[in-house]
Amino acid sequence: MKKDFFQILAAASIVVSLTLFAGGCAKQKVKTDSGMTETSEGAGAGMKADTGEGMGKEESLSSTGWDANGRGAIIEGRTTGPMLPLYFDFDKSNIRDDQQDRMKKNGEFLLETAGTKVRVEGNCDERGTNEYNMALGERRAINGKKYLVNMGVAESRIDTISYGEEKPLNYGHDELAWSQNRRDDFVISK
Repeated sequence: MKKDFFQILAAASIVVSLTLFAGGCAKQKVKTDSGMTETSEGAGAGMKADTGEGMGKEESLSSTGWDANGRGAIIEGRTTGPMLPLYFDFDKSNIRDDQQDRMKKNGEFLLETAGTKVRVEGNCDERGTNEYNMALGERRAINGKKYLVNMGVAESRIDTISYGEEKPLNYGHDELAWSQNRRDDFVISK
């Protein structure tokens, strides 16, 4: 009796699977956009070309880094503008050559705004133990602070903290996400 039941169940499963596989989804008519025109040349014949009519208002890519109240605005990562975050290589805390210009801009900003205090926040990607990442984040923050002090920013104006892997910007689990999470943020703490 049990054998017959399982044979019927298996046969029914196969029939249902084949029906779904063969049937697929019904084709739906695609609506055209008013901002598109049909092309008639080359490999794209019959395809729609973008005329640009459906686009929204263009946004400026430049930013002063300050909001309407005169406070620094976040423009990249968790860093307060006009400063920029500093990115690190995997398992490293030294400042990379390609990040030197960012640090110079951050230092110049702090030298021009004498009353501004900043907190350097060291961050890591998710790889490694919590304890290791907290220590690595601390080394990264301290190196960011040392660079600014060497530029002439008063040490008393700079605090450091390590968040390790606890405050990721990108929650992905790939190299792009990890590279965005290996950083120092520079947050104004007036």
